[in-house]
This record gives sequence, structure tokens and C-alpha cells, in this order.
Amino acid sequence: MALRKATKVNPGSRSVALKENSWKYDFNRNLVVYALFIPVAIYFIVFHYLPMFGLLMAFENFRVTKGVFGSEWVGLSNFVELFNGDTFIKVLRNTTAMALLNLTLGFAAPVIIAMLVTQINYVKFRRTIQTITYMPYFVSAVVVTTLASEFLSNQGALTMLLSLFGFEQQNWIANPNIPVFWLINTGIGIWQFSGYGAIIFIAAIANVNGDLYEAAAIDGAGRWKRLWRITVPSILPLLLVMLTLRVGTVFRIGFDKVLLLYMPSTYETADCLYTYTYRMAFGQTVNYGLATASGLFQSVISTVLLLVSNGLSKKYSKSSMF
Repeated sequence: MALRKATKVNPGSRSVALKENSWKYDFNRNLVVYALFIPVAIYFIVFHYLPMFGLLMAFENFRVTKGVFGSEWVGLSNFVELFNGDTFIKVLRNTTAMALLNLTLGFAAPVIIAMLVTQINYVKFRRTIQTITYMPYFVSAVVVTTLASEFLSNQGALTMLLSLFGFEQQNWIANPNIPVFWLINTGIGIWQFSGYGAIIFIAAIANVNGDLYEAAAIDGAGRWKRLWRITVPSILPLLLVMLTLRVGTVFRIGFDKVLLLYMPSTYETADCLYTYTYRMAFGQTVNYGLATASGLFQSVISTVLLLVSNGLSKKYSKSSMF
């Protein structure tokens, strides 16, 4: 039986390794990085973590004069009132419908734009298209909704164009029928954010190995097959990560546009959870406890959706955010 040769461990090297793995060593070595992180940490603590203390209002009959500690504790009464409200079901329906449209059409649009732009061989024309498509991202929501109101008014340019195809000439923004407002909100979001969102996909497609395209072209694969068989699988991990991020924020997308566009005639189809929460907190009938309960409900749903989406991505594609 062969004897294993004993190896002598240098105590000095072990102490050096332990020293390098200590937090003191890491802090001293990356002192500049930690110093740069301090303002970011302060921002998140002050504006994101400390306000979470206000979640206690969701379980209180909150009164400004009494404060958080002096207000009456009512437990889950605000949630019961929220879920039993006459408008909650309609608000949840509208929010879910607009979220699904934003999650499907709104997510697919920048991917399609990125694939189309990368197929343009003329560099100057490609850059021009990129510039034109991402410029709306820098336009404020007030200007965007004003433009939409003008173009979709009774005498608007888009309204006149739609009338040529047999649609009724009307103020489309004030149309209370389903799913007119949902499609308008989704269309505005696509116009404003698709070009900017396509930038990251364009960068990912540009990093795909060109030899794969050449080999596929030699084998007789056309442009569509190369796009579907090479480009899509190559950027699939990025697509799943971006989809996971979008799922987590899907209930928040378009809130500002809804608030600026909706009117009494479209309350039934346009009112969403965020506008409902806004009215409870800053409307004519102020109820801070109910507004906080509504906001907490949205946060919980968004967190659950994020965790489920990340888990499915990790299970079926072996790529995830965490």
C-alpha cells in the first residue's frame, strides 16, 4: 500500500491568505471604491429605505395631526376596505390589461427594432434610424400626452388617417370602450421607450460572433433563418434578464401617462392601481391609510412576480438575475 507523502504547510502563507480574505484588507485595498459608493448608499437609505417606515400607515387610521405613533391601529381593515371597494375590481382589471399589453407588445417592440436596425448595412442610415427612434425617450410625459391628445382629437392627424380606413371620426382619448384606452397607452409607451430600450439589444447583437453568420450563409441559410437560428439564441440570456426586470415593474409602467390622459368618460377603462392610490392620497377624499395599503399591495404583487419570473428563468434557461 502506497504511503501518501506528507506535505508541509507554511504557516506564513496561510496567515497571508487569511489576511487577504479579511474585510479589513478588502476595505483598505478598495478604499476609493467604498468612498465612491457612500453617496449612492446615502441616497438609497434616505429615499428608499427610511420611507419604508411609513408602511405602518397601511395598518392604521392615519391622521397627520397624530402621526404614525399616535394614530389608531386598525390592523387589516384598510386592506379589507381596499379589496371590497366598488372600483377595486375595475381598477385591477385595467391595471392587469395594460400591464399585459406592456409586457408583450411593449417588450417585443425594442427587440424587433434592434433586429431590424442591425440588418441595415449602410452605417450612416443605421445611425440615423437609431437616433430618430430613441429621441422620444427624452421627451417629458406632459409633452407626450399633449401630442397624443392633439393627434387623436376629433380633428387630429391620426384620427383623420383612421377615418380613411373606415373608423369613426371621434376623440379617441375620450372613447370609453374597451380596449381603446389600453391600446393608446401601450402605443404611446412603445413610441417613447422602444428606441431607447433597443440600444442594449443592438449592443448584444453586435457582439455575436460573425463567423456563425458566415458559416450559416455558406450553408444556404437566408437572412431570416440566420436571425432566428443565430441571433435570437445568442441574446436569449439577455432577453430573459430584461424580461424578468420588466415583469417586476410592469404595474408601474405608464402610470404618469394614465394620470395625464384619463378623464371622467374613461375612468371605467383607464383608472389603474397607481391613479387610484394617487386619488386616495391627494384627491378630494384623503385616506392615507387606504392609499398606503394600495401601494403596499402593488409592491407585494410586483415582488412576487419578480421572484416567480426569475425562478422560471433559472429553471428553464439556466440564467437568472439572482
